[in-house]
Amino acid sequence: MLGKKLVTAQKRGETRALCLGLGMVACSMMMYFFIGITIVPSYTKSVWTTETVCKVLKANIKDKVHCSQSEDSEDENVSHYPCLQVWVNLTASGQEVMLYQTEDTLERDPKCSYVPGNSENPKEVKTRIETIASNFKRYQTFPCYYDPGGTQTNVILSRLYPPKGLLFAFLWPTLLFTGGCLIILLVKISQYVSVLSAWQYKINI
Repeated sequence: MLGKKLVTAQKRGETRALCLGLGMVACSMMMYFFIGITIVPSYTKSVWTTETVCKVLKANIKDKVHCSQSEDSEDENVSHYPCLQVWVNLTASGQEVMLYQTEDTLERDPKCSYVPGNSENPKEVKTRIETIASNFKRYQTFPCYYDPGGTQTNVILSRLYPPKGLLFAFLWPTLLFTGGCLIILLVKISQYVSVLSAWQYKINI
């Protein structure tokens, strides 16, 4: 009787472990799919792939700039904020180009180097933009990214999804997938050992 209870408990444990492993594999597949339709297209679409050194030429703030987030926006939905324009000298080509914070900044407003969020406080935004402008004037030289193909003549300060960021995004689903496969493998090995032990026990009898 005790042997049957132990076997039943073992089978339940194996079933739970197998479900856990399959669940981990399924979750990792979903994460891979989500990364594949969101981060990967943004990474491959970015043309600012080469790092170089930029030197600040001028950093100006234009007050009360009319910046629309979309072409069909109504006047009530138009955002008004100080527009920071940073012009730099591109070391790779020696050109004078405009600097943007990220690829998204250029898409949201090509007139400004920095675009704040829609829900941010106007006073805080103004203070932040003034701080950013003073930092650019203080640190004249810094790394930036440009388009080696020449499609975009401007540069960006940082990429939304650099290669290290993309690898980090794939790290967690890979660990989850590996852990799930190991659990399934261990369960299968345990089942095989159990069957082999039972077969040897019958032979000895």
